[in-house]
Amino acid sequence: MAHESSVPYRAGTEGYTSFRIPAVVRARSGTLLALAEGRVTSPADHGEIHLVLKRSHDGGHTWGPLQVVARNGTGTAGNPAPVVLADGRVLLLQVHSAADATEDRIRRGQVSAADGRRVWLQHSDDHGATWSPPREITDQTKRPEWRWYATGPGHALRLRHGPHAGRLVVPANHSTPPTAPDGHDDTGTEFRHNGGHALLSDDDGATWRIGYTDGDTHPSVAPNETTAAELPDGTLYLSTRTETTAAWHRADAVSTDGGEHLRTPFRPQAGLAGPVCQGSVLHLGDRDELLHSGPADPAARALMTVRTSRDGGLTWRTAHTVSGLPAAYSDLVRLDRTHVGLLYETGDFSAYSTITFRRIPVEEPDDQQRHAPDAP
Repeated sequence: MAHESSVPYRAGTEGYTSFRIPAVVRARSGTLLALAEGRVTSPADHGEIHLVLKRSHDGGHTWGPLQVVARNGTGTAGNPAPVVLADGRVLLLQVHSAADATEDRIRRGQVSAADGRRVWLQHSDDHGATWSPPREITDQTKRPEWRWYATGPGHALRLRHGPHAGRLVVPANHSTPPTAPDGHDDTGTEFRHNGGHALLSDDDGATWRIGYTDGDTHPSVAPNETTAAELPDGTLYLSTRTETTAAWHRADAVSTDGGEHLRTPFRPQAGLAGPVCQGSVLHLGDRDELLHSGPADPAARALMTVRTSRDGGLTWRTAHTVSGLPAAYSDLVRLDRTHVGLLYETGDFSAYSTITFRRIPVEEPDDQQRHAPDAP
């Protein structure tokens, strides 16, 4: 089946060298909000970077004009993590840092706290048409010793089931300082300093606190960019990018107390084979099916694939191979009963040429049975 697609962002247009780091949510009005980093002078992860937005009122077929949601002077405003509240307010968590604050310098402790990664929050009460000025929440969300820091990227969660219904959960990651600052092999840049955590709010974003933290898990797992989905019983499923010399590049964990703690540390998830890259998870809600999006080529950021799990993330199978082209970061959103949306980085020869939106039909259970291979 041909999938419908559109291109809200194309590198080298609208005053930006490139667009990266997609995040998408569906407002209560039905409007889609496609957020990204607009990188002004270079495609690098630092420098002058704006948080930009395009909105769609027709399910992602067409997109309105580019809006600049947040700037940080000549520095970086990035890592969008949006979430829609029950009353329709859209919250947008993000991270700011100075233009010359590279990840390597931050992890080595060569950047001051003022210039390093700081957490900000803003909101929209009109489905993304206008936005409040950002307000800083670093003191509530980042421990003083943490160096590198990133929210999401990708959509965050408002829990709907169980005793923690209404809680906001924002997956995030951080790095810790070296234990031997003068050691040649302990600079703060090593994989073992990676850690994952969650930000929690029980008052619709008025105040925040840190929930679970997980870093010192096992040498083969180093939590990094993390995405989360809520299962029907209220269990929180978390999937993380992991960067080690191990063969697997994704790990997962669950929380049964709304993100306060993990039931077990992050462990390898070989069912989501692919390169080192961010991914997205989404539970369909009206049936017990969990989706994951990400590139599936084991050696390169390519072959964007949506995989599905019917056992809470224990096992996975391919649901849709979106394209064999280069592809990298992505975010999933539920559009309606029959479609999900995928906002993802892709291009003919580079994964970073466009941010494309793809409407993907949701298979009904009977369709999955009908398309299963015949028994030998």
